[in-house]
Amino acid sequence: MEDTTQFEQERSMEETHLQLSQQENLKFAGFWMRFWAYLLDLVVIGSINRLLINPAFRALDIDLNAFSIFAPVTIATAITFYAYFVLMTKYFGQTLGKMVFGLKVVPLKGNKLSWGTILFREWIGRFISTTVWISYAIVAFLPKKQGLHDLFSDTSVIHER
Repeated sequence: MEDTTQFEQERSMEETHLQLSQQENLKFAGFWMRFWAYLLDLVVIGSINRLLINPAFRALDIDLNAFSIFAPVTIATAITFYAYFVLMTKYFGQTLGKMVFGLKVVPLKGNKLSWGTILFREWIGRFISTTVWISYAIVAFLPKKQGLHDLFSDTSVIHER
């Protein structure tokens, strides 16, 4: 039993050392690269909404001009927004904006992004970041170029190339 525990501790230390050495080789993406990628993602999401959501709502005679947080168009737009970021990050590790700029979301601990990490990063973390605008600016000042949502989910965005 004691040998197993010591083996697990040594293995854990080796994994931690490997993760730290891998992080030293990473080139973290700064504020402006992430900003331009995000703007491109907003264009993609807006295009999806205009190509799919708006025509469907017009066909069903649902008001597109309602200005309420609980308006059907607002809810559909929010679903598109979050689904885009969650699904693209889970399956590709990057959104289309990040692909264009050669960026990728990586976990700082472990090898893969889990559903829990992605959901927390994209839903809760992004909600907090958009509520407190200054939290996006901290990307420029932290050594691993993390936003508030990255800090909470233990991720960062790196240059892929």
